[in-house]
Amino acid sequence: MKTAKHIRNIRALLLICFLSALLLTSALVSAARQESRPRNTQTGPGSSASPTPATNSPTRPATSPTPSPSPSQTPKPVDRIAPTLGEPPPPPKLKPTPTPTPPEEIDPESTIKINADLVELHVRVIDRNNRPVNNIARADFHVFEDGVSQPIEYFSQEEVPISYGLAVDTSGSLRTQLTSVIDAGKTIINANKHGDETFLVRFISSDKIETVQDFTANKDSLLDGLDGLYIEGGQTAVVDAVYLSAEHVAEYKRGDASDRRRRALIVITDGEDRNSFYKQEQLFTRLREEDVQIFVIGFVSELDSEAGFIRKSSREKAVNLINKLATETGGRAFFPTSISELPQIATEIIRDLRTQYVIAYNPTNKTPDGTFRTIKVSVDQPSGSEKRIALTRNGRLARREGATAPKKPAVRLPSTGSNKKP
Repeated sequence: MKTAKHIRNIRALLLICFLSALLLTSALVSAARQESRPRNTQTGPGSSASPTPATNSPTRPATSPTPSPSPSQTPKPVDRIAPTLGEPPPPPKLKPTPTPTPPEEIDPESTIKINADLVELHVRVIDRNNRPVNNIARADFHVFEDGVSQPIEYFSQEEVPISYGLAVDTSGSLRTQLTSVIDAGKTIINANKHGDETFLVRFISSDKIETVQDFTANKDSLLDGLDGLYIEGGQTAVVDAVYLSAEHVAEYKRGDASDRRRRALIVITDGEDRNSFYKQEQLFTRLREEDVQIFVIGFVSELDSEAGFIRKSSREKAVNLINKLATETGGRAFFPTSISELPQIATEIIRDLRTQYVIAYNPTNKTPDGTFRTIKVSVDQPSGSEKRIALTRNGRLARREGATAPKKPAVRLPSTGSNKKP
């Protein structure tokens, strides 16, 4: 009995030793595995160890997360760049023309006198029914600057060449009228006579004012440019388009003392300016420096006519802008209610451009102070005839001593340089 009990004790002791050895081996293996892993260098709750990359994997540079800007670090809005008139597309390659005969040399002993102070006016005279009145004598005209009578140095009713721009709003608001607008533009261009030159502009937003065709007397090039017009979305910049186009007309062939050509700009738009770079005050200040008549065809009937408590309606603001453009430059505004009126409007614009008087006066106030001088032209009223109304620009800016022309923006906005649809 003692022997059997002794055997059982030995077996129990061996089992305990075996289990102890097994547990010790397991602990040693676990410790070895822990030792082979990289230690976690992060501290604090939630930290975890990152696995060691394989030796054959490329080493990637460590990247740090981009910090979120604090309210004080929020970037300020970038200043807008002044818009510029997009460059015209390159002219087509034509056959070489014969070398022109060089002009006669000027006698170095001769003296050329140019009166730089003369102020030139283009005057329309109409009756109460807006019909032009022709054959008015020079003695019947009277010019006043700031209420003071001015001596007339030059007078003519002869037909002189016209340099004019045709600026067409091709934003989405004119989508339904575009075909008729193009036809009206063709009517105007087809009426061009010898010596007339036209340039064509399409405009949408401030950075989308493009020269489709620069000044040319070639009707085919202008008509092709009109046929290539297309609608494009954007925030309409009417003020910018008028500013740049009128400036281009004013500067074209400027400097020739014998140049008596008339300068005009015809604008076709709904008149709703949404996001121009220039303010209206800047536009009208610029227009007072030049003698460019502006004719506007305004499609305002589809604009919102509902006004707020302290604001004008979109339609009212557009009508005011269009009327002011015409009134201040001696031009004319048209507000068609139907596209069927466009052919007649085009005919009237042509008539107004042709039936005008050119008057130049020598201002008595020659102070170079840069101030605005009001201008009024009156015409004698013969008895027994229709009332005569003389229309011209309402003033000018006197030159300023030592003033220099403003510098052009250093950056020109891109132009597509093409009339093709995207």
